[in-house]
This record gives sequence, structure tokens and C-alpha cells, in this order.
Amino acid sequence: MKMIDEYFETAMEAWAMMQKTTGDEGAEWAERFERYFYEFIDELKKWWETLDPKPTNMEDTEELPEIKKWMEQIPAPVQLNFLTELEDILDGLETRRFD
Repeated sequence: MKMIDEYFETAMEAWAMMQKTTGDEGAEWAERFERYFYEFIDELKKWWETLDPKPTNMEDTEELPEIKKWMEQIPAPVQLNFLTELEDILDGLETRRFD
């Protein structure tokens, strides 16, 4: 659980810096945000596998204390991405990312 929170915190720090910068520097922070956001998602998937029992629908998933904690901190523009990733995890889908 420690790694997942570290990736989350790092992604949120990169998001904050991305909002304050422009040009090449802003692009670097955007890349950092994306990298750490998806590291967070990868750790979230590992954590999900340890849940017993696992939630069977999005409503129950969103009620998990950990999910609530992250949702409260995720910036509004990123919440849809997070929810989409959660749905894929819930449905057992493997997300493919293209760099």
C-alpha cells in the first residue's frame, strides 16, 4: 500500500507543477504526471488482486475507503481517467497504453 500512495503523491505533485508551467517545462511535467499516474494504476491493480472479497460493481468499488481517499484528492480533469481505469480493473480488462 505504501508504493501505491507514493506513486499517487508523485503524480499529484507533477499535476500541480504541470498547472504552473508552460512550454517545454510544462510538457516535461505532463509526461511525469502521466508516467506516475499509470505507475499508480499498475500498483492499484496489484492491490486490487489482494482484495477478498472484491467489489462486484462500481458503486461498491467507489465506497472502498482507499478509493474514496484518492477520489477526494484527484483533480477534477483526472477523475474521469481514474474512474475509467477502475472500471477496466473491475471488468478485468488489461489497459494498453501507447507512447
